[in-house]
Amino acid sequence: MENLKVTTFQGYLFWENIDQNLKNIGLRLSSGIRENTELIILPEMFNTGFTMNTALAEEMNGKTMVWMHGIAQKYKCVVTGSLMIGENGNFYNRLIWMLPDGTFSQYNKRHLFGMGREHESFTAGNDRLIVELNGWKICPIICYDLRFPVWTRNLDAAYDLLLIVANWPEKRALHWRTLIPARAVENQAYVIAVNRVGYDGNEVYHSGDSSCIDPNGKVIYYKRDEEDVYTFSISAEELVKNRRYFPFLQDADRFEFTASPK
Repeated sequence: MENLKVTTFQGYLFWENIDQNLKNIGLRLSSGIRENTELIILPEMFNTGFTMNTALAEEMNGKTMVWMHGIAQKYKCVVTGSLMIGENGNFYNRLIWMLPDGTFSQYNKRHLFGMGREHESFTAGNDRLIVELNGWKICPIICYDLRFPVWTRNLDAAYDLLLIVANWPEKRALHWRTLIPARAVENQAYVIAVNRVGYDGNEVYHSGDSSCIDPNGKVIYYKRDEEDVYTFSISAEELVKNRRYFPFLQDADRFEFTASPK
């Protein structure tokens, strides 16, 4: 397993404007990516903002999926982020893991934000996703999932990188900044968390605070309150070293997880 090069996009999202968001993100990536990368990470609902307006839901062959494939082809890397998908009469906050050849994996957000009535519009997912990229095992989750550590338990080194895409509000940014390093340390894995900035259509402000934390809790990258496209590497050697010299997860409790989301 070699080091993994990752590009994060922390940006403003135009409220319920798919065309404008895809155009803006494409331009930001064009000006911000100056070296080869293996993975581009976009925020939660990057094409609409965090809206419950299911009239904006796309099908799996919609314009945003086509756009993601085009970006993956252009940069010869994986592109990931979540969007609203309508399927078989249900709506999902779905993360897409898009490869340059057009194949993809998907993860439906499991924990829907009750205070925001997300569960009234969307159907929760039931299955965790682990994908592989150049030897790295990666577990992507979406925003509110971060609050539920059982969902991201990492026994038997199931994953090396926990990836979080979000629309996390500034008024709970302290929780965000606290939980991200906690997940890294408790799971002996890297955590990369990508958030948006600015006000949304409900006048909720987002301060970004996108970050990368290593398994020891060390900050590799952090950006607050401004748009940013940033490329950095995470070290396979540091991951292996951490797990080898302090293998505390071998003493972790083991139990069955059977609870169901709303």
